[in-house]
Amino acid sequence: MTEHDGDEAQVGTGTTGDAAEATETAIPELVIISGMSGAGRSTAAKCLEDLGWFVVDNLPPALIPTMVELGARSQGNVARIAVVVDVRGRRFFDNLRESLADLDVKNVTRRIVFLESSDDALVRRFESVRRPHPLQGDGRIVDGIAAERDLLRELRGDADLVIDTSSLNVHELRAKMDAQFAGDEEPELRATVMSFGYKYGLPVDADLVVDCRFLPNPHWVPELRPFTGLNEEVSNYVFSRPGAKEFLDQYTELLQLINRGYRREGKRYVTIAVGCTGGKHRSVAMSEKLAARLASEGVETVVVHRDMGRE
Repeated sequence: MTEHDGDEAQVGTGTTGDAAEATETAIPELVIISGMSGAGRSTAAKCLEDLGWFVVDNLPPALIPTMVELGARSQGNVARIAVVVDVRGRRFFDNLRESLADLDVKNVTRRIVFLESSDDALVRRFESVRRPHPLQGDGRIVDGIAAERDLLRELRGDADLVIDTSSLNVHELRAKMDAQFAGDEEPELRATVMSFGYKYGLPVDADLVVDCRFLPNPHWVPELRPFTGLNEEVSNYVFSRPGAKEFLDQYTELLQLINRGYRREGKRYVTIAVGCTGGKHRSVAMSEKLAARLASEGVETVVVHRDMGRE
């Protein structure tokens, strides 16, 4: 806001001293971006910057409360702050933990986004840019990755949102960040419903995992095999089988209970993974229906079909 804009707003609204003081001390939202080196922290930060967040890269954790305090004095000009932290030592991590405790005491709304990736993907990325891992020392890249993963284990467990970037390109990561942070209003809960195939491994960023392999597989129906769970005939087949509708109804009811618990605990993001053998038919159909149910109940929902098309 320019100086002229500020004067105009004060005259036009008749702002009182108390209201002005409240504006000056409004506590900004805070997002802490961390995770594995090479997993996309810089891309995630750039995405938030493009969405209007005030982004600080590699801020020492001990200074995070100070940054929030400065934002609170900005007369509303800094309403959302994103901080990228790079945890490379035990003392560094202890400082972060102390800062988080300080923020909780001050009732600061803060969220932790953790960028995860597989060892293979991280090795490829470091080798492609011909740079060493910051923690490898005289060892190999995999040694640095292992050391960093061990240091970050506790922080990953405390994260509100974990994003696995192993198979994501830059544009897909930005789309995930946009889906979580582009909204103007804070929803009750933001959910990602992800279909996957067990034969390709469990999603590492899943909070909840459910198994649809108890349902008959459309793969063994010749006329349905070429299609996916997005096809109406495949979906109708899946939900005409015994137990499918009951599962959808009861799991949706369970998610309502979990939703209320997440809200009480301050969790705003959840990734629900729905699996079948290949991630093509049953899990896709169930994910679409489950996402529609959640959306109808006011949950902001994104659907991702991780393995559809791999066969």
